[in-house]
Amino acid sequence: MVRYRAGIIGCGQVARNHAAAWRAVPAVELAALADTQPDALADFACAFDVACEHCYVDYRQMLDREGLDIVSVCSWHAQHAEMTIAAAARAPRAILCEKPMAVSLGEADAMITAACRANVLLAISHMRRFYTGWEEARRRVLAGDIGTPRHLWSGVCDGLLNCGTHAIDGMRYVLGDPAGEWVIGNVERKTDRHERGIHIEDACAGLIAFAGGAHAVVESDLTPAGPISFEVIGSEGMLQVKENRVRVFTPRGDGWQNLDVAQNEPFTDQAHELVDCLDGRIATNEFRNEATQARAALEIMMAIYESARRHEVVRLPLQTRAYPLDLMVESGDLPVERPGAYDIRSFLVRGEART
Repeated sequence: MVRYRAGIIGCGQVARNHAAAWRAVPAVELAALADTQPDALADFACAFDVACEHCYVDYRQMLDREGLDIVSVCSWHAQHAEMTIAAAARAPRAILCEKPMAVSLGEADAMITAACRANVLLAISHMRRFYTGWEEARRRVLAGDIGTPRHLWSGVCDGLLNCGTHAIDGMRYVLGDPAGEWVIGNVERKTDRHERGIHIEDACAGLIAFAGGAHAVVESDLTPAGPISFEVIGSEGMLQVKENRVRVFTPRGDGWQNLDVAQNEPFTDQAHELVDCLDGRIATNEFRNEATQARAALEIMMAIYESARRHEVVRLPLQTRAYPLDLMVESGDLPVERPGAYDIRSFLVRGEART
């Protein structure tokens, strides 16, 4: 039954979701692991029964020696482009990279180019597209149950680049993946805030215009936020969308109705669909996490930052290839008023040296 050998780069928490998903697919063997921290590597190998001779502190050695068919890139954001491009050079069948796809549009395009040159399926793990709640919301919107979508809203926390990528990607998914047309945004950064080593804002908001006429607002660190969720207001009704929960309101109903949706494991469903794509049961452009979908969400996020940098409406396609927030920080356009660098994900760091 096993047809594909999978390897994982980065043995942190999200990698455990990838590992469990690959192990749930009969066609896939979890064959190899790589992480720079020996303790993390050993713990992970023990948890998922991967032999020590298939564990590496240098991910390039794993890629060179293991002949992998599938590579999961589960490292921190700033390493996604480098590791994906290195994996593509070894020509596996598929690469599944964690979100956000990259930290700039230039990096994202380099990843897509490397995968195309090597004929590798590149997918980005916006796994929430596989939640049954999001699937049902998309079905309802595309069926016209709430009329023409007009307005969407989502509130997230912990930086636009982290949770915001799910919110923007989710709104696109529910609408049927329309293109973005223009974006206007603003940011506040008065503390030296980072997330996994990357500059992030203290707060931001963006207004996004999609093809077809829907406008979406995303707020980051401005309102209390729980699980990734959003609201869709149409000409004939409304939806409130959470992971495995959907509420609908239409004039034809009797107030708000909770829809009955099954609970599921999205990482596993994502893995199954990727294998379906490799086996030819679905076309590449039908795989919901194919990389160009993630690029579209990333472009919108970068456009929000670029709008703040240039103080103007940014019309897509976005021309700036760098990370606009870095440009603002480095130019002094966002002076820190409360000095002292800090990282909101510092608790994830392990392997501190002992003396």
